[in-house]
Amino acid sequence: MTFTTRPTLRGTFGMVSSTHWLASQSAMRILELGGNAFDAGAAAGFVLHVVEPHLNGPGGEVPAIIATADNPAPRVLCGQGVAPAGATIEHYRELGLTLVPGSGPLAATVPGAVDAWLLLLRDHGTLPLSVVLEPAIEYARNGHPLVPRVADTIATVQELFEEHWPTSAALWLQGGRPVSGRFRNEAYAGTLERLVREAGEGDRQEQLERARRAWREGFVAEAVDGFSKLPHRDSSGADHGGLITGADMAAFEASWEDAATYDWNGYTVAKTGPWGQGPGLLQSLAVLAALGEVDLDSAEGVHTTVEVMKLSYADREAWYGDAADVPLATLLSSAYAAERAKLVGADASLELRPGSPDGRTPVLPSIATGNETGDATTGEPTVSAVGETRGDTCHVDVVDRWGNMISATPSGGWLQSSPTIPELGFCLGSRAQMFWLEEGLPASLAPGKRPRTTLTPTLVLRDSEPVMACGSPGGDQQDQWQLLFLLRHLGAGADLQEAIDAPAWHTTSFPSSFYPRATEPGGLVIESRVGANIRDELVRRGHVVTESDPWSLGRLCAVRREPDGVLAAAANPRGMQGYAVGR
Repeated sequence: MTFTTRPTLRGTFGMVSSTHWLASQSAMRILELGGNAFDAGAAAGFVLHVVEPHLNGPGGEVPAIIATADNPAPRVLCGQGVAPAGATIEHYRELGLTLVPGSGPLAATVPGAVDAWLLLLRDHGTLPLSVVLEPAIEYARNGHPLVPRVADTIATVQELFEEHWPTSAALWLQGGRPVSGRFRNEAYAGTLERLVREAGEGDRQEQLERARRAWREGFVAEAVDGFSKLPHRDSSGADHGGLITGADMAAFEASWEDAATYDWNGYTVAKTGPWGQGPGLLQSLAVLAALGEVDLDSAEGVHTTVEVMKLSYADREAWYGDAADVPLATLLSSAYAAERAKLVGADASLELRPGSPDGRTPVLPSIATGNETGDATTGEPTVSAVGETRGDTCHVDVVDRWGNMISATPSGGWLQSSPTIPELGFCLGSRAQMFWLEEGLPASLAPGKRPRTTLTPTLVLRDSEPVMACGSPGGDQQDQWQLLFLLRHLGAGADLQEAIDAPAWHTTSFPSSFYPRATEPGGLVIESRVGANIRDELVRRGHVVTESDPWSLGRLCAVRREPDGVLAAAANPRGMQGYAVGR
């Protein structure tokens, strides 16, 4: 029997896996009340806003992929907000900026997460909004025990809060110290309670539409409009006002769209479109299929997966973006994958090597090299080079007894991204830092455009039926860690928990998606559990190896449904926070 840190849970009623135990158990409560996977997923999403405020927030975003019991075709829920109408390259250039700041009002896209959760409930939920929001309101109003990483995160930005973001200091500091223990965010509780009041009674769908209007056109939009334009210090070192207006809030609506898919090893893997990095995982699977089976417990296997990831991420930089002419069919084709596979040699590549699908010439940003700096407010505060977790994104997966399934990756709007809007109890996000302030790139900044996000949930089907939802926080590492999980679970037959527990690694040999957009040529971060012999061989092959703590990389959640209706779930033990529940 293989040892795992926790059991893979199995049952027939419902399964939840998320990055915080309170979110998982809150979702399970909704299932016990008769709600479905979408009611439960939304409840978990709102709880995550409260209990993991350093990892996500209502001012952030969420992409999700769902399959319903009635229609198993995977559908993408896009809760990624767009650049506001005033967000032009010219505006940022006139301010003397060459990059979108990693924090502060200028870094914000229109908040998308709440409207997306409400749209999910309108179209596929079954319970009243008041029931779904009850756990989040309870934890915000009456308090919840903060995880230690919240205080640690606040400590890194305490000086900024005290000197430049007084509204954040008022919420997150008490007696000159970061808040800790049982914490209440009564302003956000009031925001949720007002959404419930404005939703009113009567028809469920009408309730949800009224709540959406209150968010996009009512009191929330008014507060965002008034606060966003106030100048605040950002990661550029200067004070700037933001660009989001009430009109931007009203214009944005979460939406549904088709998933990008790739057939691999008898499974169909579904991801978001190339406005996110998700198809990079599909490209990696395609190139690995061309190369043949890899042994992940060997130096050759680690090297091969890393070199394949580099190729996929190079294509991400050259081709992915919202509204860009992305040649996705070619990028996922077997012919293109075979050509890319020829570039995987015996030694580590230190170059960024995008391909030329359909004979087209790739165009890359001019900023493609450099060393990351230590600004605690910037980026998606994920995993440092030595494996230290400074914060992250969140994830939740749910499957219910009817076969409904959802994979969702909430993020953005973390407490250190932007000053707190006092009457709402949350801040705006910083996803706009993923735009380039250069013309002619697929991810160039433009009003109404989505940033090329790192958020990347996964749904897996077999014989056109959904069998698994999974995902991981981790910024640029999300699909790298998911690739290893899929290779182990779907490829090598490891159990869910066994595949999650296995040693992990990732490359940093491409431009970071986060300010200041650094590249580390040949960079490879591995958990020390990979072993000294493998590490030494990787160094010999030219990889610039950083050995991380033994349990520091990867944040996987997963749920699964077998053809006979047996359900399973597993969660990441790293960070001592993720949790799976079910029966």
